Amino acid sequence: MTERILPLAGVGLGALLSFLVTSLNERTRWRRQQSVRWDERRLTAYAEYAHAVKELAARYHRVAAARGLVSGPVELEPTPDVLAELGEMEARRSALSETLGLLGDTEANTASKTVDHCLWRLECLARGVPMEGEHDWDEAFQDFRAARSRYVEHARASLGVPGAVARDVPWSAEWRPAPEASS
Repeated sequence: MTERILPLAGVGLGALLSFLVTSLNERTRWRRQQSVRWDERRLTAYAEYAHAVKELAARYHRVAAARGLVSGPVELEPTPDVLAELGEMEARRSALSETLGLLGDTEANTASKTVDHCLWRLECLARGVPMEGEHDWDEAFQDFRAARSRYVEHARASLGVPGAVARDVPWSAEWRPAPEASS
């Protein structure tokens, strides 16, 4: 009798162990697939938001140039069409921010809120909206750039991307525009 039970018990135990190992492997594979799926969506959300705020800041920079707050970029007069376009861009940034809130981690989402605040400060300065206290365009723009860099760092950390974000590198003196000659 023992000779018959031991082989059957061995087969039963083998089947049970095979089932458990297969189940664990399938669960691990499913989790890995889910992680990759959400990481892809998170990457898209992080990148689209970063692009949208950078594009808005560049437009605000051009409007600020038209108001004489800064020199350098091609001026963009705040016509009704331009303001409508800026409104559409802001609505897109806002929608992307909502997606970020759903997919991003706490640190990246918090950093994005700081970026939003800095961006709105640029908008107010560019459009001439009165604010409390003194505000300087160059300072506000540097604050925006620093906030955006922190956001990118947190987004990269959230995605597990190794390395650091490149820091600003000064332009070579050879590449700088020559000072205009006095007549």
